[in-house]
Amino acid sequence: MRVILRLLALFGRDGGWMTGGIVLACLTILANFGLMTLSGWFLASAAIAGLAGVAAQNAFNFFSPAAGVRFFATIRVLSRYTERLVTHEATFRLLATLRVWFYTKLAPLAPAALQGYRAGDLLSRIVADIDTLNLFYLRVYVPFIAAAVAALAMVGFFGLFSLPAAVALAVGLGVTGLAVPMVTQWRGNAAGADITNLNAQMRVEMVDAIQGMGELLTYNAAPALQARVENLNKRLISRQAEMSAITGAGMAASGLFGNLTMLAVVIAAAVKVTAGQLGAADLPMLALGSMAAFEAVAPLPSALQYLGQIRAAASRIFELTDQQPAIRPIPGSAPQLSHFDLDLRGIKLRYEDNAAWALDGLDLHIPQGSHIGLQGSTGAGKSTLINLLLRFYEYQDGTASFGGVDLRAFSSEAIASYISVISQRTYLFHTTIRDNLLLAKGDASAADLWHALDVAQLADFVRAQPLGLDTIVGEAGVRLSGGQARRVAIARAVLKDTPWLILDEPTEGLDPVTERAFLRDLLAVMAGKTVLYITHRTAGLEMMDQVYALAAGKLRQPGNS
Repeated sequence: MRVILRLLALFGRDGGWMTGGIVLACLTILANFGLMTLSGWFLASAAIAGLAGVAAQNAFNFFSPAAGVRFFATIRVLSRYTERLVTHEATFRLLATLRVWFYTKLAPLAPAALQGYRAGDLLSRIVADIDTLNLFYLRVYVPFIAAAVAALAMVGFFGLFSLPAAVALAVGLGVTGLAVPMVTQWRGNAAGADITNLNAQMRVEMVDAIQGMGELLTYNAAPALQARVENLNKRLISRQAEMSAITGAGMAASGLFGNLTMLAVVIAAAVKVTAGQLGAADLPMLALGSMAAFEAVAPLPSALQYLGQIRAAASRIFELTDQQPAIRPIPGSAPQLSHFDLDLRGIKLRYEDNAAWALDGLDLHIPQGSHIGLQGSTGAGKSTLINLLLRFYEYQDGTASFGGVDLRAFSSEAIASYISVISQRTYLFHTTIRDNLLLAKGDASAADLWHALDVAQLADFVRAQPLGLDTIVGEAGVRLSGGQARRVAIARAVLKDTPWLILDEPTEGLDPVTERAFLRDLLAVMAGKTVLYITHRTAGLEMMDQVYALAAGKLRQPGNS
């Protein structure tokens, strides 16, 4: 229950749309109830008047009930259509709210607090689990509240004519709307949770398979992966079949109790008619009204089955968002700097308590405006140094200052306002060149974008495209060459215009000709900035004022470039 309450708390900002959907759902149910009851009374009264003779026919008012039937029919159609619009609008808004909230919680955790999660698992939580949570409003929240409100109104209406019939209806609705859903929820809770977890495991395996296809084929590990996926798929199908059987049983029970309730209502009404306490036309009115009343509770048995899946998905989401970031948020405003020297003294950093030191007593001083090269092989500590400077990981020993301020006083977001990074992994989203550039500066004008592209030597290419800045780059920039994707990164750095620039293996994977052109174009971006160029190669180091060698987390003696 605590998980569901936390989920409801997230929906507060869209309460108006949620309430509107519930009101319209109630109106739809009651309009259908009014249509059926009035139709039953009208048809029976018309038949009785017809049998009674011409005088009774002339005295009977056909027009008012006919108008009422049309009124309820029109209201039912309009309210049902509007309810679909409103509830789906609310659903999409809740989905947006959930995604924004989740990304807001996720961003401070990356990358340190997410290291223990597989990529496929994170993807499953971000996409599938959020989508599952979205079912709560449409499949559970609206049906239960609308059913409760409408049931009270319909039982109250029956009470005006026959108290026994009202009691029979209340019992029938209670059994169908509460007892049956609780039994189906109890029976389907474990299966629903397993379906969520098995789907997540399937996605993890498939993502890992796609990402590691080369290694799987090289080491002949594909059959083992295929066997695991087949086993998961069999378990998933078994659980889904179990859920289908529970759903079918719930629907059958609902139909049975609905018919039994109608029988009880007819018997109770017939007693009143026989005693002369009800008109003959009231009997079909109550019978058809009983049938219509069960529209309110019909979705409830299957609705509660979703709770198992929803709880499992919510638990997986909250498990992730409840993680504590490696860098705790800094209270107060970010430090304001007047200069941008970096000074590291005796820095020690490791990723786990018992692991070897990734940085082992590192000393490094980078004056503002200098261009420093840092060369080292894999495992030397180059990436760790970037993680330190960007405040992704906390160092355990030593002192570090940036602009004369203790580095611990900066959050990751605050330090990002002073440092831009161009790396070998320039991620481009499947959208336009314009949108990919605006990630660096959301309020940039078209002139700013073209200036950045000019500096990055990419403007001519973009102008040659039919859509210009609105050209779609494809998933991960697949429609651009490697060099063009790196130039987008240069353009982002130009737009961001920070005093510091970190170049992290920026030419990795480029052919020699593209590499030379890329390095040449970097000169315009580096002008007037403090630059830290980190690489395991020699290309580009000649542009640096000073070059250091990094090995085993320590600097060797510097050499002039």
